Amino acid sequence: MSEASESARPPGRHPLDGDRRLGFGLLTVSDTHTVEDDPSGGLARQLIEAAGHHVVRRALVANSVADVRDQLDPWIADPKVEAAVTIGGTGASSRDLTVNALEAMGGRRLEGFGEIYRALSFQEVGPVAMLSRAGLFVVQGKPVFALPGSERAVRTALERLILPASVPLVEELER
Repeated sequence: MSEASESARPPGRHPLDGDRRLGFGLLTVSDTHTVEDDPSGGLARQLIEAAGHHVVRRALVANSVADVRDQLDPWIADPKVEAAVTIGGTGASSRDLTVNALEAMGGRRLEGFGEIYRALSFQEVGPVAMLSRAGLFVVQGKPVFALPGSERAVRTALERLILPASVPLVEELER
């Protein structure tokens, strides 16, 4: 790839991605924010779109297994949503239920994402990185990334892991 075409690629895009643009669902799980007051969700939308993808669904729900499931179920069934990102609800607290919801939906955890995310996070925040249950789940054939709620966590996960690997992952799951 030439330097000119290298610099023309949107940030976060892998050289093997080609021109495919994915449709993302973006779900914030929070008991304290609204869609209008959701800095991490706004940042995620900005990063996804800057990488050339589209946010086709966005919502905010309370931290409950039923609310997460009820919001994600129709998104997973929607062919326009090729991948989803959840923000919040991945901590160690009994109130953090996003991972529980994805497991209740039959989500299959793909090892690797959470471990790499925590290793990157450890470099930024130290040992408290181990308190995150961030993970990648496959729900009915679609990837769902479960991220912590902080802007730092969202930026790290999207820029360093999700955006560079999302197209190859979706294409692998479509095989």
